Amino acid sequence: MNKMALVFQNSAKQDIKDIVKWYNSKKQGLGKEFYSEVKSKAKQLTTFPYSFQNRYSDVRTAVLKVFPYMLHYVVDFERKKVVILTVLHTSRNPKIWNDIKR
Repeated sequence: MNKMALVFQNSAKQDIKDIVKWYNSKKQGLGKEFYSEVKSKAKQLTTFPYSFQNRYSDVRTAVLKVFPYMLHYVVDFERKKVVILTVLHTSRNPKIWNDIKR
């Protein structure tokens, strides 16, 4: 499969900013490590977008290796892009999807 484009919705960008800030408040540099892992996982999705399970209808989730977060994304096959919708902690209630607008 050819590489797909990667798009972060504004909600996902804000999630990442908030999480980076929180981790940096705990230990300087930890936010950078989190961000690096997010970028690595997102890059993987551009090559292997279907390697993670559907979690909610057409929304797939990719769990980070070190940090307890999941990238929630959809694959737009026609436009050849992966859209990251949000980044949520793994302990968050799945019903939060009722509040997330795409």
